Amino acid sequence: MIGVAVGLGNVWRFPYMVGTFGGAPFVLAYIGAVILLGVPVLLAELSLGRSTRRGPVGAFMAAGVPGGRLLGWGFFAVVAAASAYYTNALGWVLFHAVAQATSLAGLGDPGVAPAAILPPQEGLDFTSLGLQATCSAAVIAACVVILLRGLRRGIEKASRILMPVLLVCVLLLVARSLTLPGAWAGVHWYILKFDLAAMTPSVLMAALGQAFFSLSLGGTFMVVYGSYISSDTPLLPQALGTAGGDLLAGILAGLAILPAVIALGLAPDSGPALLFETLPRVFATIPGGAIFGLIFYAGLLGAAYLSILGALEVLVVGLTDNTNLTRPQAILTVALLVFFLAFPSMINMRIFVPWDLTFGSGMQTLGGLIAVVAVGWFLPRKTVMAQLGAGSSPRRMAMLYAWLRYVVPLIILLLTVWWLRTDVLPFFGL
Repeated sequence: MIGVAVGLGNVWRFPYMVGTFGGAPFVLAYIGAVILLGVPVLLAELSLGRSTRRGPVGAFMAAGVPGGRLLGWGFFAVVAAASAYYTNALGWVLFHAVAQATSLAGLGDPGVAPAAILPPQEGLDFTSLGLQATCSAAVIAACVVILLRGLRRGIEKASRILMPVLLVCVLLLVARSLTLPGAWAGVHWYILKFDLAAMTPSVLMAALGQAFFSLSLGGTFMVVYGSYISSDTPLLPQALGTAGGDLLAGILAGLAILPAVIALGLAPDSGPALLFETLPRVFATIPGGAIFGLIFYAGLLGAAYLSILGALEVLVVGLTDNTNLTRPQAILTVALLVFFLAFPSMINMRIFVPWDLTFGSGMQTLGGLIAVVAVGWFLPRKTVMAQLGAGSSPRRMAMLYAWLRYVVPLIILLLTVWWLRTDVLPFFGL
C-alpha cells in the first residue's frame, strides 16, 4: 500500500505545490491534513473495501449508499481520467531518465529534454505530442506486463524491489542538496518560515487535496486494496504505516529538490514544470549533476510506476467485478481506454493543469468524503467497529468512529465552503 501511495504525488506534485503555495505554511497544513483527515479517511476506505470485498463500483452499492452503483462508475471514470494524465507525467519522467542516461554516456544533452517533451503553455506542438504519446504508450505497456502477473507475483513483488531503491535515491539527493552553498536558506523557507497569515483558504484546500492525492484516497484505490486485506489484520497499523511512509517520502522529496532550487536562485513556484524545467538546470549546475539527475529520475520512475499500477488495478477490478470480461481482457481494455484518454492533457498546459487540479485534488477529496459518509452513515455500526477494532481497545475505536462519522465530513465541508466563498466565487465576481 505504501507502493501505491508513494509516487509522482510525493516527488513531483508535492514539491511544486509547496513552491506554488508558499513553502512552510503549506507543509504544516499538509501534515495536519494527513494526520487529522488522511489517516481516518484511509481507514474508512480500507474498511469499506474489506467489509464488502468489492471494488468501488460494488462497494458503494453493497454499503447501501443511494445510487451506489452509479456513484462507483462515476469514480471509475475519475480514476481513468486521472490515470490518463498521470501516464503523461510519468512519460515525462521516462524521457528525462533516458536523457540523463544518454548524457552520461556522452550521447546527448539532457538540457533539450524539457523543451522536447513538455506540452506548450498553449497551442499544439506535434513534436511534444508525439514524444508524449510514445512514452505514455511505453509506460502503459510496462504496466500491462506486471498486471498480467497478478497482485502477489506482480504488484507486490515490484513494490518490494522499487520502494527501497527510491528511498536510497532520495536520501542521496537530500545529502547532495543540503551541501550546496545557500541550501539552508531553502530549508528555512521550506519547513521553518511559518506565517499564520499565510494559512489562507487556498493553502488549506490545496493541502487537503494534496493529502488525498498523495495517499491515493478518493473512494477507489484504497477500497480495492482494502478488499485484499485478510479479516484478522488490524487496519490501524496498516493506515498509520501507509500514511507515515507516504508523508516521509514527500518531506524527503521536498528536501532533495527545494533547497537546491532556492540555493541556485531559481523559482520554486514554476508549477508542474518544476521537476522538468527547473530541476534539470539544477543538475546542469552542480558538480556530478548528470549522475544525480539519473539517480533522481530513475528512482522517481520506479515510484511513479508503482502508483500507476495501483490506478490501473482499480480499473481492472472495476471491470472484472461488474462485467463478464476476464482479467486479461479487462487489462487490455483499461490500457486502451487510458491511452486514448491521455491525449487531451498532452495538448498544452492550459488543459493539463486544470485536469490535474480537477481529477488530482477536487474529485479525490469528494470521493474520500463520500467514502467516509458511506462508512459512517450507511454501513452498520457493528460492521464498522468490527473492521476498525481488530487489536484495539473498544473505547479508542468508538472515538475513532465518532471522528469518522461527524468530524471528518464536517471539516471537509467547512473547508470547501470557506474556499468557495473566499477564493472561487469572488473570482467570478459573486
